[in-house]
Amino acid sequence: MIKTLDMQFIRYANLFSKMTKIRANHCFEYNNTIFFAVPRKLVSKAIGQNNIYLKRLSEIIGKKIKIVAVPKGREDIENFVFVLTYPVRFKAIEINNDMAVITAAQQNKASLIGRGKIRLAEMEKILAQYFGVRKLRIK
Repeated sequence: MIKTLDMQFIRYANLFSKMTKIRANHCFEYNNTIFFAVPRKLVSKAIGQNNIYLKRLSEIIGKKIKIVAVPKGREDIENFVFVLTYPVRFKAIEINNDMAVITAAQQNKASLIGRGKIRLAEMEKILAQYFGVRKLRIK
């Protein structure tokens, strides 16, 4: 599981760490939202009382912020993708070797793919880093 960060995401992770006193395992962007991956037991602490850390980070960075739990393995992929894509719904995710297939309704399919397949590419990159999925299809 190789995770890559560019300089901007390193700055975001440092800001997150200074504010919450929790080290983010990874930081990435999906659909104009910055996600911080933290250990499952520290998610509520990272959010803060009354979402205070989320609100402050969002004001400073200027984008929506979400905090997700680090997935345990391939069995946790459905929950992880659900959190990333919420409020867009999908029916199921199937993984065969290094390919994932997300089944969704027509309107949700368009939302998952995005204009110019930008969201599909972002999701493919995230799933490759966390689950070793090389190819993603939406059907």
